[in-house]
Amino acid sequence: MSGTVVMKFGGTSVADAERIKRAARRIVSAREQGHRVVAVLSARGKTTDELISAAEEVSTNPDPREMDMLLSTGERISCALCAMAINDLGHRAISLTGSQAGIVTDTSHTKARILDVRADRIHEALDEDLIVLVAGFQGVSTARDVTTLGRGGSDTTAVALAAALDAEVCDIYTDVAGVYSADPRIVPDARKLPVVSFEEMLEMSASGAGVLQLRSVEYARNHNVRIHCRSSFTEAPGTLVVGEEETMERPLITAVTHSRDEARLTLLGVPDHPGVSGRIFTALAEANINVDMIIQDEPDNDGAEAHMSFTVPRTDLRQARLALDPVAAEVGIRAISENSDMGKVSVVGAGMKSHPGVAAKVFSTLGDQGINIEMISTSPIKISCVVSVEAVDRAVRALHEAFDLGADQIEVEHPFGAPA
Repeated sequence: MSGTVVMKFGGTSVADAERIKRAARRIVSAREQGHRVVAVLSARGKTTDELISAAEEVSTNPDPREMDMLLSTGERISCALCAMAINDLGHRAISLTGSQAGIVTDTSHTKARILDVRADRIHEALDEDLIVLVAGFQGVSTARDVTTLGRGGSDTTAVALAAALDAEVCDIYTDVAGVYSADPRIVPDARKLPVVSFEEMLEMSASGAGVLQLRSVEYARNHNVRIHCRSSFTEAPGTLVVGEEETMERPLITAVTHSRDEARLTLLGVPDHPGVSGRIFTALAEANINVDMIIQDEPDNDGAEAHMSFTVPRTDLRQARLALDPVAAEVGIRAISENSDMGKVSVVGAGMKSHPGVAAKVFSTLGDQGINIEMISTSPIKISCVVSVEAVDRAVRALHEAFDLGADQIEVEHPFGAPA
């Protein structure tokens, strides 16, 4: 018998009965090829959104622990239904919750991190020749509460299981054919990337590419789990996400990514005292809020007050204000302003490390389009610019064209043959 494979199916891949049956057939096909199969399923279609709406109908501020209890049900439904479909195809399947599968997390409700995978029950089921279906997006905390892993958390479930089971590959099945040089809905000639390094994928996920959850890519890099991101609806190869040693020299820029889920908070009149910044960002960290770009100006000799601006996900804006308001009152910040009509556009590419001039080209391209850059952040392989949300699509198209990323402009390269 061949080794273990982990297959993850997203919400659109199990959205209705026919799609669940299609996923079941794909799982069975892998089993009939001799693999031991573990499949991770997301909630069906819009189920998670519907559960969130149900919570908001009864509470203006739902308790995070109870939200996890509620939201974890969607994936369990998908797994039980798919197990039934697999059994009807003549194979034996068992569905497990995240806790039954041994996924142990910290105690951060709605955004928990996986601490350990105790996969004894999965190994036992595989040894009994069962196909194992695991509810994605969830686990059990060290305090024995149900937890969820945040949006896209089923990706992280799948990668964590692949690492724990020493799987050959972690196949992520989704409604797109792979990872693209830009969102094809914005750039029609965006090209599918055959191979992306973990480092590039990390920057792309952090910058708005929604194909893979950021934490799943971090986990894959840290545990050297090979990811194959591919379509649920075709047999065509997708995009391999692998270590840099498996990639050839890459183009200068690999992709242009974007996000419309940005909000900017500006603190007016920040006191010029040691420790104030630490107090501010400690409060945000304790509220489990991820801060992206940060800009602070110093007071000048004319007595102008200092300001600090930073970006957070728009969905975290309310929680950020709740965390900051008491700190602002305590340390003497004069006011807090917010702008939720912000977007972000980024260029990502490992080739940037050895080629100067990328920043100049980004800024001049956006300038030629009359797009004002509000904030900037950089890393060795990424440049991100915060712009108005209405300018995002125009910025993506202009940068994609400026760096010649179209399907007919760059020769597709693959260092070790087509993905299997």
